[in-house]
Amino acid sequence: MKNKVLLWSVVAALGGFLFGLDTAVISGAEQAIQKLWNLNDFTHGLAVAMALWGTVFGSLLGGIPSDRLGRKRTLFIIGILFVVSSLGSALAPDVNTFIVFRFLGGLAIGSSSVTAPMYISEIAPAKSRGRLVAMFQFNIVFGILVAYLSNYLIQSLGGDGSWRIMLGWIAVPSLAFLIAVLFVPESPRWLIVKKNDLVQARQILDSIDPYTAEEQLNSILKNAQRNRAATKEPFFSKNHYRPIMLAFLFAFFNQVSGINAVIYYSPRIFELAGQKVATALLSSTGIGVVNLIFTMIGITLIDRYGRKLLMYIGSFGYIVSLSLIAFAFITESFGGITLYLFMFIAAHAIGQGAVIWVFISEIFPTQIRAAGQSLGSFTHWIFAAIIANIFPYIANQFGPGKVFVFFAAMMVLQLLFVRFLMPETKGKSLEELGDSMSAETPASFKH
Repeated sequence: MKNKVLLWSVVAALGGFLFGLDTAVISGAEQAIQKLWNLNDFTHGLAVAMALWGTVFGSLLGGIPSDRLGRKRTLFIIGILFVVSSLGSALAPDVNTFIVFRFLGGLAIGSSSVTAPMYISEIAPAKSRGRLVAMFQFNIVFGILVAYLSNYLIQSLGGDGSWRIMLGWIAVPSLAFLIAVLFVPESPRWLIVKKNDLVQARQILDSIDPYTAEEQLNSILKNAQRNRAATKEPFFSKNHYRPIMLAFLFAFFNQVSGINAVIYYSPRIFELAGQKVATALLSSTGIGVVNLIFTMIGITLIDRYGRKLLMYIGSFGYIVSLSLIAFAFITESFGGITLYLFMFIAAHAIGQGAVIWVFISEIFPTQIRAAGQSLGSFTHWIFAAIIANIFPYIANQFGPGKVFVFFAAMMVLQLLFVRFLMPETKGKSLEELGDSMSAETPASFKH
């Protein structure tokens, strides 16, 4: 049982690996693209951020095929988009073609951020759901690390077209993901709630654990019947206001930490601090290593100590590290800038990074989970796109120091959110959590 669920979760989480690759690989190519096509700040920002704008639409619309076609078929479509995007971006003859294919990659990223965590949460047992869903985040940061490392190695080979290799090789793992998805089952919760296919759902639950299959089937079915009215209510209704508020704020704070500005522009940030190009790329690889290590720590702790403790650790770490980065730029004292950025990444990885996709995938009832996951992902990516798009401009206009002061102030607000609004979801079944989040639920659950 454990091996099967783990294998299926790993396959779905490979969407996160492609997500991380596609997100971070542009950091090694963005300056070459700007030079090749002589892009001004606005067009350069648009070319870099276009994948994020695609991600916005992918996250907004990703819940539709997940609900109508199923989680498995949607993951397959995502694999196709990754293959097409990587090859098209690498071969693009001009900036407009490049932008189109990067947009397709963004659609794949956005849809994967909706579908993969949702799929894993729906097949995972409650006691290990946090670790299994967090594998999606682990794969994201592993993909980011591989992207930084491959960028460094490919850049060291030299050549004006090295950026094309950086982008194009992603087609290989994309194809592997596409094939692997063929061998995972559909989500039994989707089969029950959306298709009323009890026979196939029972077969999948039996293959997971025959001893608990009947109990699981009855629990999901009873919950679906009890909450059938939820599908008839508007998504933005009073009964759903609490998970909607939590998903929105959680995703909002994730991005106003400045995480994607650092990931997308880390070589540029290191260069602003006085490092040479090759050293900046190597320092960016260090960011990927720190991200991976502390994500692994977060995954180890998330089911043992809960989601809130990790968010407390991450929030304090954000505030300290962002304040130090801001101070370094304001005073032009860059001796510790690499350490401060590593501290920032560690805080993100153990807090928001480890928790976000787990938490958002848990708090909505199955009937509206796809729409809820889309809302959280859409919020995450719309702010990511805005920040990535305007970061070069605002950093030039106001200076990096003031930008990082803003990020630090936002993390003080996140700390207050964790303390007063965020509930603990550790160890509860999805059905329990869905019921507990309704407007009629007593306040005893909330903290």
